Amino acid sequence: MRFRWDWIEPVMPVPYVPTLGPVHYGNPLPDLFAAVFGAAGTGRFLPYDKDRRWSATKAERVMVDAIEHDERRTLMPTLLQRGPGAVRVHVYGSVPDGLSAGAELARKLAAVHGIGRARVVWLLGPDQPDAYARGVRVQLKDFADGPGPTPDGRVLEYRQLPDPSRFAAFAEEMPGDGFAFLYGRMRAGTVGPVFTVLDEDRVIGAIGPMETMPDAVGQVRLLPQYFGVLPAHRGAGHGRALWRAAMHWGHRQGAAYQLLQTSVGRASDRLCAAEGLTCLGFVNQRGV
Repeated sequence: MRFRWDWIEPVMPVPYVPTLGPVHYGNPLPDLFAAVFGAAGTGRFLPYDKDRRWSATKAERVMVDAIEHDERRTLMPTLLQRGPGAVRVHVYGSVPDGLSAGAELARKLAAVHGIGRARVVWLLGPDQPDAYARGVRVQLKDFADGPGPTPDGRVLEYRQLPDPSRFAAFAEEMPGDGFAFLYGRMRAGTVGPVFTVLDEDRVIGAIGPMETMPDAVGQVRLLPQYFGVLPAHRGAGHGRALWRAAMHWGHRQGAAYQLLQTSVGRASDRLCAAEGLTCLGFVNQRGV
């Protein structure tokens, strides 16, 4: 396939590369697309792929031979080969027409590969927050001006807990937030620090693992974290304390920035806005 960056650049409102996710505008986007195409089907991670910390092989690949690419729009399908699998078609171009074409391609490829889940993904710029409230917001934390306000003293690193096994109870109460998976990695000692906040001796919130990775141009980025507070304890500043502790950790490690995807309207989304992060745009997806 002949890839034309001058065709896709005008219709990319968010710097987003399939299988990599959002990237910094300072990264060489044409080179990133080329690298993702070159690695497709090999199972290997690119050195700057944030997901490499979770697995030995890359489970999602761009279906290079199925890309539809012209001056009006680009449809870029990916195949996830983990669990039940999924086909996702990323639409770069006019949303009404592109979504219909992307949905048709997703259904066709899912049938060919015997996969039950087919989805279409589309991108919107930062000036369209209200009409698309079911998507995720891509947010940028830039450390050029420092880490932000100082956290208060209620945050403890997991290894400082009087009884670290209490994290297990917290993880069990947050089944949809990934903490059970994270706790398994914590016990195996394969992840970076995890910050917690307590109510007496009970873990009621956490953020982590705290890790950094160089991006495609060598800038250090703070990687996304699992982040959550028990519902009964929200609204008391615990999430803000965790967030600020994490940002100060990233700043001390020399991070230049962090990119996050937050569900629009959720607590973490509102917190990031209140903490002054920059909205780069929105990523939406739906089943077809």
